[in-house]
Formats: sequence, structure tokens, C-alpha cells
Amino acid sequence: MIREEIAIFSGNATKKLASSICDCLNLSLGDALVSHFPEGEIHVQINENVRGKDVFIVQSTCSPPNDMLMELLILLDAARRASARRVTAVIPYYGYARQDRKDKPRVPITAKLVANLLVTSGANRILTMDLHAGQIQGFFDIPVDHLYSINVISKYFVSKKIKTLAVVTPDIGGIRMARAYSKALNAPLAIVDKRRENASEIKVMNIIGEVKGRNVVIVDDLVSTAGSLLEASLALKKEGAKDIYAAVVHPVLAGPAIERLQKSPIKEVVVTDSIPLNGKKLSKIKVLSVAPLLAEAIKRIHINESVSSLFAKASVEA
Repeated sequence: MIREEIAIFSGNATKKLASSICDCLNLSLGDALVSHFPEGEIHVQINENVRGKDVFIVQSTCSPPNDMLMELLILLDAARRASARRVTAVIPYYGYARQDRKDKPRVPITAKLVANLLVTSGANRILTMDLHAGQIQGFFDIPVDHLYSINVISKYFVSKKIKTLAVVTPDIGGIRMARAYSKALNAPLAIVDKRRENASEIKVMNIIGEVKGRNVVIVDDLVSTAGSLLEASLALKKEGAKDIYAAVVHPVLAGPAIERLQKSPIKEVVVTDSIPLNGKKLSKIKVLSVAPLLAEAIKRIHINESVSSLFAKASVEA
């Protein structure tokens, strides 16, 4: 049961997703002005009373990431200064997460920097989904609820009843996620051994596992320029794979991504609405909504029920 002392707001990044979440909870999206001053600074004003309320601010830090992040930070600050009882940042896609450690000299740890900014701005709690690296939860000294979309995506693939299916991870780093999908879909696991030439170029080395004569689904947490997906799909075709699908949580789709996916042998790219496509058109993209998942988590947080049961079946950290 949702109490009256709850309010859900959104910036401009994921307003449609926030509205869908509110629909699931039989609530109206909160009234907040998020615009720009003439010189480009972000202007925020919450147009309703939130004193003593449990406030949730839904915002992915997607493209343009700097504007979307600043919108989120300013909304958090506005809610805190308006005397909200608790402010939860609901971040379906947590940007700046790819720099999560010092792997080279003189580089930042932007995932930690963003965590600090969120807490300083007034977040009392974080609700996020499919972080690029699970250890980012440890960058916060406030509660973090980390959901996974695997149950949403795997349910879709189960409904397709694809025979002789294999799950493929495009790199060693995604082995935990791929293992969870392998278990959920009751399919064997294969790995694409690759070497990254630079931030946008991938060189595939070889395939570990049996994919010949099998339909395969490549699983990953995000697709940026689609270089990894393209090279992996070509390598899988070369090894004798049949139909190739991709299951990617966050459709960043930057630069040449759409063109690469269009010319790739991938039959269907399944993504979530954690990031809006904003007019990016590709006939082979299938968007699944995570609004019900996030809505259920928000409800449980609000009434102080356990959230762990929402991701217990995923076993991504196993």
C-alpha cells in the first residue's frame, strides 16, 4: 500500500520511464520545472510541497551525461532544501561508471566522484540497476539497492522458445552476468576472448566454448559504439553460430552504434528503457520496460519492506 507521503519527480533524461513507474504505482508524476537559464545553466524548481515526504527522483545520467547529471544533483539539492523527509536517487543507468578504478597512471575514478556528488547533493539512498561494476555500491556510505534486469530480459527470451541456445559474454569481465543468464535460460556458456586496442576499437582473439550450430544470445550491461557487439557477432558467425541475438541492458548507442548494429549479423537487439532511444531508429531493436521492477522497488523502500527478493533469483553476484 502506497502512502500519501510519497512524491516521485524526474529530470529530462527518463521522464517517460518515470511516468510509467508512476502508472504502476497509481501515482501522478510530481510537478517540477527543469529547464535552462539563457546562458545554459540548469534551472530547477519543485512546484509542490514535499515537506516531510518520501521523495524519489528518477534520472539516468545518459546523453548528454553532464546535463543529465547536473539536473539530478540540482533536483536532489532542491528536495533536500524543501525539507523532504528522505530523498532517494533512482538512477536506472549510472553513468561515469566505466572509470571505476585506477588501471593507468594519473586517471580519475569517476564512479566514486559521482557517488560523492550524489551524497553531497542530498541523496539519502540510491536505487540503481545493472551497474557496470558491482563494487561501485561500496563507493557510497548510504544505502544502495542494486537491481538487475535479468529476470525481465530472460523472461522475454524464454517466451521466444529458441532451441539449442547458447549464452555468450563478449569479454571475460562479463562472465558473472553471462553465467546468471546461462542458468536462467538453461543454456551453455561461451566467451569471446578479445583485446581492446583503444576506447572504441576491439580485436577479437578467439571463442571459448561451443557455438557451432547453435543459436546464441550475447549478453552485456551496455552498448556504446557497438564495436564489441559487431566484432563478437562476426566472430560467432565465423565459428558457425546460427541466429545471433543480443541482450543489452543500457542502450547508450553513441557514434556509429546504429550503423554497426544495422550491418551486423545480429537478428535482434533486446534492450531496456533505462535510457530512452530518443529517435534512434533500428528495426532490430526490441525495448523491454523496467518500470514495473523499479516501481516495486520504490514501493518496498517506501513501506520499509525487503528489496532483496527482487533480485534474489538473478544470482548475478554468485
